[in-house]
Amino acid sequence: MGSQVATLVGKEVRTLFTSPIAYAVIAVFVVLSGYTFTVSLIVAKQATLVHIFFQSAVQLILLVPLITMRQFAEERRSGTLQLLLTAPLREVDIVVAKFIACMAVLLAMTSLTLVYAAVLATYGDPDWGPIYSGYAGLVMLGAALVSIGLMISALTANQIVAAVVSLGLFGILWAIDTLASLLPQPFENWVLGLSLLAHFTPFAVGAMYLSDVGFFLSVILLGLFLTVRALARR
Repeated sequence: MGSQVATLVGKEVRTLFTSPIAYAVIAVFVVLSGYTFTVSLIVAKQATLVHIFFQSAVQLILLVPLITMRQFAEERRSGTLQLLLTAPLREVDIVVAKFIACMAVLLAMTSLTLVYAAVLATYGDPDWGPIYSGYAGLVMLGAALVSIGLMISALTANQIVAAVVSLGLFGILWAIDTLASLLPQPFENWVLGLSLLAHFTPFAVGAMYLSDVGFFLSVILLGLFLTVRALARR
């Protein structure tokens, strides 16, 4: 990574972490997941994080649009995006910098929930397999959502539109397995292959398959590629 790209990454990370949006998103994520963990542990006596992983995945679907919505849309509206594009930087450098900055927020959110695993280890003997795979699944899901959110933000100059469209698309991709069950074969398998829930579930319950890893990596790369193409068209 060149010095100019590294400088841009640092700028994007600082911009996100000096905005109230990042801290509001992190606070909501931690409070909701902490409440669920406490209730499950004390009331339901469930010494597991499986339910936390599924809830965290849904929270990512709801919260990631708030992080990605202004990355390109707001810069295009304010005119600063044009300055970036005329700088000695490639479109791919700009996209990667913003992707890394958004992922920094997501990693900060998920890392704060590691305290739940520490609590389980202190007072019990948890099965670490689902914990490791669950966190891996959250990171991959979050990265896939960020790449799609950046693509949508790059296509509009209105951050509210970017957030609403991202949220709608995330919701469709999460629950599309319901539609798949209504279709005949082979269409059912084709549509089910697009389901974020279907590919995330194995991670949450302790099973990691190369097909699911490949799916998320493909979505990440495709989202970033389309984002670069959207910027190049501008």
